[in-house]
Amino acid sequence: MSSQTPNPAMLELLGMRCIASLATQNGDGSIHLTAVWTLFENGAIYIATSSRSRKARNLVARPNATLMVDVRRAGKERGVTVSGTAQLIAGEQSQAINQSIYRKYLSADALADPHIVPVFASLDDVTIRLTPTSWTSWDLAEVDAQFFGGRLAANPGFLLPVE
Repeated sequence: MSSQTPNPAMLELLGMRCIASLATQNGDGSIHLTAVWTLFENGAIYIATSSRSRKARNLVARPNATLMVDVRRAGKERGVTVSGTAQLIAGEQSQAINQSIYRKYLSADALADPHIVPVFASLDDVTIRLTPTSWTSWDLAEVDAQFFGGRLAANPGFLLPVE
């Protein structure tokens, strides 16, 4: 389902602790795709990164990106893709946002370890703010019900496990 605004299922996925895929465009027109941690707040998606990273350099030159989050648990396959404009945030604001991202993905023990967060913070000197302009979602259970009459859910052996 495509829309200009997110539905509750899309917002739920963006709030989960998933590994997302971020796509930016290289100078030659090819796509740079990378795995990222995300934080969704106030209608924007935030990603900690290095100002020297390919994705950051791509966004300075071409400030558009697409992010995909998908869940691949048997019987719960669903996802959301968000496209929009991106900007880099630096300084204290970036540091505060990046700390929130680390708290989402790292355990209390990791956050307390003096060798973990300081290293992340030294690598991630900027934050990407992706402001969505289009949203697309999918849910295999809905596709199954609409097109297959529930056959996929009724026959667990039809879909092979994702590795």
